[in-house]
Parts: sequence; C-alpha cells; structure tokens
Amino acid sequence: MTHYQNDSPDDGYVSKSQRKRDMDALQDLGRELVELSKDTLKKMQLPEDLLTAILDYKRFTAHGALRRQLQYIGKLMRDVDPEPIQQYLQILKGESSEHIAWQHLLERWRERLMEDDKMLANFVTDFPAADPQQLRTLIRNARKEKQDNKPPKSFRLLYQAVKDVIPEPGKPRLHQQDQEDDE
Repeated sequence: MTHYQNDSPDDGYVSKSQRKRDMDALQDLGRELVELSKDTLKKMQLPEDLLTAILDYKRFTAHGALRRQLQYIGKLMRDVDPEPIQQYLQILKGESSEHIAWQHLLERWRERLMEDDKMLANFVTDFPAADPQQLRTLIRNARKEKQDNKPPKSFRLLYQAVKDVIPEPGKPRLHQQDQEDDE
C-alpha cells in the first residue's frame, strides 16, 4: 500500500491556480509599464527584450494584438525580478514612504538654507558633491524674489539643486554618461 504525504510549501510545489495568479500579477505589472512614457521606461533599465515588447505594445491598435502583446509581456516578466519594478512604480505614483520622506528632507534643507547662511556650510559638509557657489547664488536670488513678491523661480531651482545632490532612496541613479547625454 502506498502512503502519500501532503505536499507542503517547503517542497517547492506550487499549485496551478497559484501559478496562474502569479502570471496574472506579472501581466498587471506589465499593464502598468505600458502606460509609462518612453523616457521613463528607458530610465528603469529593463531588459532589452522586455523594453522592446512594451514599446511594440504602444504601436499596436487592434484589441486582439494588444491582448496578445500583454500576454507576451507577462511571459517576459517571468524572467525579471518584479520587486525593483514595483518599487519604482510606487515611487512614480508617490506611494512610497521612503520617497515621501526624501521629499520632506529636501524641503527641510531648502528651508534651512533660506533661513540661515551658516546652513550652507553644513550642507556642503554633509554633501561634498554640492556646488557652494551655485547654491549661494540661488539662495540669494530666492530671498530677493521672496522679498520682491516675484515668482519663485530661484526657489524652485534651489530645490532642484538640493535634489540633484541628495540621492533618492530606492530609485536607480543615472550613470554619469546618461547624465551627460541628458545635458
């Protein structure tokens, strides 16, 4: 008489229903990817075949072709770790607590820099990649704009300068060559 043991989760068995749910989840993730812009997709550093499939999806117009392409994207997603993609999408949607905390950090630094000249030295000490001359100019211009009730152009530029210096958690940084290409 043969005795069968119950399949437990540790033996690597995954039910057919669970595999289908996993594939549907990957297809849903692919659906979110096809809604992104071409530039955003390129920054995500996706595998070449997946990126090509997503860009092809954008070209198609027939409902059947779109459905098949989405299934193909889901199939390609099986070979990719979905976790970094999901984190990146959360950041783009503003749902990531790390991203929100980082934005608050940027705001606090901008406010500190606007309030006190001594904070510039602290900022440059904490972030040596910062250009103190550029920051000093932006701070001076932002203060003048605020005093004259002008549009906050330098105030926004100061935020961007701080943002360029403080790395964002969880988001892949552009390589130096990519930054030079953007300029």
